[in-house]
Amino acid sequence: MNQESRRHKISAVIACYRDALAVPIMYQRLTAVFAKIGVDYEIVFVNDGSPDNADEVLAELAARDRKVVVVRHSRNFGSQNAFTSGMRISTGDAVVLLDGDLQDPPELIESFYQRWREGFEVVYGIRVKRVATRFLQIAYKVFYRLFRAASYVPMPLDAGDFSLLDRRVVEALNNLKENNRFLRGLRAWVGFKQTGVPYVRPERMFGVTTNSVLGNLGWARKALFSFSYLPIDVMTGLAIVIVVVSVLLAALQIVLRLIAPQMVPSGFTTIIVLILFMGGIQLLCFSVIGAYLMHIYDEVKRRPPYIVDYILNDPSGAATSQQKKVSNS
Repeated sequence: MNQESRRHKISAVIACYRDALAVPIMYQRLTAVFAKIGVDYEIVFVNDGSPDNADEVLAELAARDRKVVVVRHSRNFGSQNAFTSGMRISTGDAVVLLDGDLQDPPELIESFYQRWREGFEVVYGIRVKRVATRFLQIAYKVFYRLFRAASYVPMPLDAGDFSLLDRRVVEALNNLKENNRFLRGLRAWVGFKQTGVPYVRPERMFGVTTNSVLGNLGWARKALFSFSYLPIDVMTGLAIVIVVVSVLLAALQIVLRLIAPQMVPSGFTTIIVLILFMGGIQLLCFSVIGAYLMHIYDEVKRRPPYIVDYILNDPSGAATSQQKKVSNS
């Protein structure tokens, strides 16, 4: 490996939640990959309030290797804020984001690095196949395609958070002030030169997934209301259609009463059906408006997206061991 590549420093940021068993294996695989491609590195583990013994496992790693940085959150703030926390403390020329459950194979970093050396500033993994139930495989495929169709920013298909980001991209993402962060959407929004690397996403090595149907629906809602105005456009179109149909039906009713009164619908059934239909449409529109308002309300409160309990091996040198307890905004 030439001297130029050795001057590069890669920061791996790993969001950890219930991943204590996977952490040592992640560390071994990451260090092996970085040694193979011949770069300097740091490994930032973000313990996002994990209820297992991740604290002890990570503290042992940090004590053994100064290249291991541990950020401990005061509670669970979610993977997007864990990645944000790690990116803000990272010092590498490029940053790789990985889930801590080893479903994002560290060995793919070599391909990411090669594409980065070719000039791409964002290199993301494309999940051509995932080890999951047939229902989940179809659901994820449908979501990414609907999200791409609805978004006002071109979104890559089947691409999760697993990616390599150039320092310029990391700084751009760090400068965004919003708290409801959907990183794979923000990654597309900031632009720069991007490409994907296909891979097969394996199943979780230890334990069971922390995702659920309701959790995935929450993800879908966050993505949609962060990067799409389609729900508002649908409401507008629906309102126009209902108004036009109502005018046509009213005109038809008047004509029928004049030329064929016996054909005019009558009775409470018609009225009840129309009331239920219009009531359902109104409730649907109110729920869409409420979702946007909830999104706005979360932003205007300006609470920090996460709170750091302590940092081990802080690369800035501002804190050692468990001495640094700060809030990040």
